[in-house]
Amino acid sequence: MDSGLILLIFLAFLFAWGLNRVRRAVRMGPVAYMGVMIVFVIAMLAIWGQNR
Repeated sequence: MDSGLILLIFLAFLFAWGLNRVRRAVRMGPVAYMGVMIVFVIAMLAIWGQNR
């Protein structure tokens, strides 16, 4: 397994955890939460694809 991919998975978990804490403070709905996660995943895949 690629070490860059492992790092991206770790960053995704960290981002999801942080976003969950922010979501409680800002009272973000589940739809907005899913939208942010999808944008994050697409951005991370694009960055990972460019570095390959």
